[in-house]
Amino acid sequence: MQAKVKGFSLIEVMVSLVILVIGLIGIFNLHIVAKRGSFESFQQTQASYYANDIVNRMRMNRPEIVNYAGTYTGASAAPSKACDVAIGGNSICSRIETRLWDLYQWQQLFLGDNEKVAGDRVGGLDSATACINVSGMNVTVVLTWRGISASSDGLSDASSFAKGCGTSSDRRRALIINTAIM
Repeated sequence: MQAKVKGFSLIEVMVSLVILVIGLIGIFNLHIVAKRGSFESFQQTQASYYANDIVNRMRMNRPEIVNYAGTYTGASAAPSKACDVAIGGNSICSRIETRLWDLYQWQQLFLGDNEKVAGDRVGGLDSATACINVSGMNVTVVLTWRGISASSDGLSDASSFAKGCGTSSDRRRALIINTAIM
């Protein structure tokens, strides 16, 4: 008489391992998609902060508002006078000097100059370009940057002013803020 053997066969173990591997690959891919989405969201939040930052700087320097208009890529040199407002500071700047300092600091922000690791910028937006248009007291701020993956041009349905900001590509992301400064 033969005794009945109980347990798993090798084929059953192999099938269960294949199913487990397929599930783990799916979870790994989900993790990658979540990381990309998180980074894209972070970039959008940063762009919103930077756009609001320059609008607030313009509000503080209303007489120079028209002179803030332009396209900025972070290539400007530091102005001759630093106009940081500090407690106990004795630096008094003209409105023009304040505007130049505001634009310089703002560009350094969106390039990630405040966050460095081993001397390399790690903060800010990737390949950022900013454009400011001033029409009377109406201000349009456009920030463009390069996203992680290709989708569609972030400004395909925007105004001609916005479309001219940054380099058109399927990875261009954009944030547009229209506001009035009174």
